[in-house]
Amino acid sequence: MFKGVYKLMATANLMKKFSIATAGVTFLALATLGTGKAEAAVIVLDFEGIVDSTPVGSFYDTAPHDFDVTFSSNAEALVDSDAGGRGDFGGEPSPNTVLFFLGGTAATLNAPKGFTDGFSFFYSAIKNPGFVRVYDGLNATGNLLTHINLPLTPRNGQPDPTGLYSPFVPIGVSFSGIAKSVDFGGTINQIGFDDITFGSDVPGGIGSQSTPEPASLLGLLGIGAFASSAVFKRKQQKDKITPKAS
Repeated sequence: MFKGVYKLMATANLMKKFSIATAGVTFLALATLGTGKAEAAVIVLDFEGIVDSTPVGSFYDTAPHDFDVTFSSNAEALVDSDAGGRGDFGGEPSPNTVLFFLGGTAATLNAPKGFTDGFSFFYSAIKNPGFVRVYDGLNATGNLLTHINLPLTPRNGQPDPTGLYSPFVPIGVSFSGIAKSVDFGGTINQIGFDDITFGSDVPGGIGSQSTPEPASLLGLLGIGAFASSAVFKRKQQKDKITPKAS
């Protein structure tokens, strides 16, 4: 079960303060997808409003947030335990819901109208690394436009001491071409994503500070992982982001 992520969501409010202070971004959906060509405006998917432990599905393909975006059946929303859900996480940039997946090696996002320029998000992966792959075809087909390896994130319980998967860290990348699908991969029930952003390499799409790209993020996360090694040893038997047993 995705026990780790469910508890991770519990620290949503603290995570919001942390992410705004460190990333310098405001998490808002700035525009809706255009028609007839790849979307040039910035779109942010924060997963708020989706019921805990239910598929994301076509949530972003229906009013009032009709962005023509859908997710594979294994992609689910998880609500922070601090907000009444089962997520074992904290420090999410937009409380109180994040994306995770159960089954397979990745959750797939499809955006038939396409998006360009950049792609970014926040994630937490405290035990096993992950990856994100952006394609110019639907359902993870066609040409691979960019591939982001996601290193382990700190496991220090900051800024939310009640969330094991905390904090969430930002990462972004620019690319050429028109993207139509994205794979969010890693180990099931052991990685969470939030504030998925189309059209910008900065999550949320605004702010004066640049989001770390994969190469520079490795050094930052290495420092955090070292500092949290004691916490890791104490909690090594509790490593899933999925729901806590009721």
